[in-house]
Amino acid sequence: MNFLSELTGSFSQNSASNPTVEMVEAAYRHHKLDYRYINCEVTPDQLGDAVKGARAMGWVGFNCSQPHKVEVIKYLDGLGESAALMGAVNCVVRRDGKYIGENTDGKGFLESLKVVADPKDKNIVILGAGGAARAIAIELALAGATEITIANRDSNRGNELVDLINGKTKSKGQFFKWGSPYKVPTNIDILVNATSVGMAPHGDERINLDIESLSAGLVVADVIVNPPNTLLLSDAKAKGCKVIDGLGMIVNQGILGVKYWTGITADAGVMRDALAKVL
Repeated sequence: MNFLSELTGSFSQNSASNPTVEMVEAAYRHHKLDYRYINCEVTPDQLGDAVKGARAMGWVGFNCSQPHKVEVIKYLDGLGESAALMGAVNCVVRRDGKYIGENTDGKGFLESLKVVADPKDKNIVILGAGGAARAIAIELALAGATEITIANRDSNRGNELVDLINGKTKSKGQFFKWGSPYKVPTNIDILVNATSVGMAPHGDERINLDIESLSAGLVVADVIVNPPNTLLLSDAKAKGCKVIDGLGMIVNQGILGVKYWTGITADAGVMRDALAKVL
């Protein structure tokens, strides 16, 4: 039996309440795979030992949550393209006896987006400049987005991401200092909320956005999983926008991880149902 373990920080949930655990385990049961997915709380000072333990026990891979996504790189043998570009890893897979770091955060979002719209040649605004925004921006750039605007309150963090886009991809990145309610320009095709605004238990919190600037035909995506139907998505629907909730991103991350580890493409419906039940 192969054991997969999610390496998480000391503030992580335990395996009984971690929705990712339930989602991946449901896929393993459905496909009758002789695998397990075990949540482990690992403090930063024990990360190196945890990776050594995974190697010693023959784990085929594991996930990394914050605060381990950057620090884990020093304990790996190599990186995939997008993980190398963004300098962060959330998924590790054993290939030819070596641990290779990948990042499925942005890839999961991209797969979810493609159901509604192809980002190639599109103008995109990403609200936020944290880890989720960074992963999403890189994947959208690699997928051929024409222009990516990063709207963020912190200029340093926002410009750092813009420099990465401009320096490492063919997309054009630009920064917008986000203070007053953000007014979506008329030439924007896709709007992505990559902040935590509206996440439970603060689901009644509205993002600092000019709702009147949302127009029919605009694609509005939110990375928040709980609640899936955020106030932003409700407002966007009322304006005739096409909307994408955060569940698809998480499910696709899980599908990619299972594919990396087992070679099997997991049933998306099974994983989404398991995730919805937990939430």
